[in-house]
Amino acid sequence: MRFSREDVEAARRTVHGLMPPTPQYAWPLLRQRLGLTVWVKHENHTPAGAFKVRGGLTYFERLARAQPGLRGVISATRGNHGQSVGLAARRHGLAATIVVPRGNSVEKNAAMRALGAELVEHGEDFQAAREHAMALAAEHGLHMVPSLHRDLILGVMSYWVEFFESFARGQEPEVVFVPIGQGSGFCAAAAARAHTGARSRLVGVVSAHATTFLDSFRAGRVVEAPVGTVLADGMACRIADAESLEVVLREAEDVVAVTDEEVGQAMRILFADTHNVAEGAGAAGLAAAVSQRERWQGRSVGVALTGGNVDSAVFARVLAAAG
Repeated sequence: MRFSREDVEAARRTVHGLMPPTPQYAWPLLRQRLGLTVWVKHENHTPAGAFKVRGGLTYFERLARAQPGLRGVISATRGNHGQSVGLAARRHGLAATIVVPRGNSVEKNAAMRALGAELVEHGEDFQAAREHAMALAAEHGLHMVPSLHRDLILGVMSYWVEFFESFARGQEPEVVFVPIGQGSGFCAAAAARAHTGARSRLVGVVSAHATTFLDSFRAGRVVEAPVGTVLADGMACRIADAESLEVVLREAEDVVAVTDEEVGQAMRILFADTHNVAEGAGAAGLAAAVSQRERWQGRSVGVALTGGNVDSAVFARVLAAAG
């Protein structure tokens, strides 16, 4: 998936009209702990606490031009995409309805409501919520904001462009670990790598309790898999998106899985070594780096802390589990 330089620069202007580039650091304590240089891109430092806000800003900027008479939108989410939709819709004066599965994050739900979104709880997982949102869109004449779209990827791509452009040519990390939920983050990383000419290898990271992208990567076709992750709700995908999978098959060096236990350990490490809060999916990249540290000893890797929107009670349990 490629974008013109004009499109990329326009998306960056849209994103940076609301927020500055997010920081990235090679934290000394992570280097000491893992024996390799770990560059962390802090997408937990956005107005919505996660990378998704970039895609929403770009998507709605283009939507507002294409459909000036639009009144309302609807989407489905486990949280961060919904905050992105709520924030961008409010900036354009649009009503937003968000469908979430039952039992969704209490604090993510509260954040979406605070942005003015109306929440509807339906189904036991993201796929059921998504199907219900599509039905409501048809019934009420609402614009359905997808979880994966070229304009969303274009916005998300801005953080990976920031990341890769911060290094001199040829000095990029040897490998970058990219969490995969619906796939927008990985597609954006691949597009940014092509756009900047970076040479980093890309390794996709899935939850070991939601392996549709791993199974599909190995099979070379979409393979549905059950979802059982408790901690990494941002990666709780049951059916891999076919378009995303094409990009993963073409651009990924590998796809690896991390357990909830490994994700919890990475959340604790990020808090101890950087004093940043990570949600489960936000820590998945580091979890993969930890699990593969022997392979990359003495070298440089990149991870994105993709979000910090974890419920207080969940984070307290994760920290208490250290031992």
